[in-house]
Amino acid sequence: MNDQNIMENLLQTTKGACELYMHGTIESATQNVHNAFNGALRESLCMQDGIYQKMSQKGWYPMQQAEQQKITAVKNKFSTGMQ
Repeated sequence: MNDQNIMENLLQTTKGACELYMHGTIESATQNVHNAFNGALRESLCMQDGIYQKMSQKGWYPMQQAEQQKITAVKNKFSTGMQ
């Protein structure tokens, strides 16, 4: 397993943890539980961002520029539904 594969696995695991913590935050029944999940979510999001930044710097997380036409179409679709 090379470094890129390890980083991809770390990123996927961290994203999964973020999802679980987000649901725990939303579904928590008490403020103490909410705060615990919310704190864990914030830490995991910071960790996820750090992993992403490292991968991006190494060219392991290529990004594509979205076409303006597609952006405008999605924007129009959702803006008409909110009026």
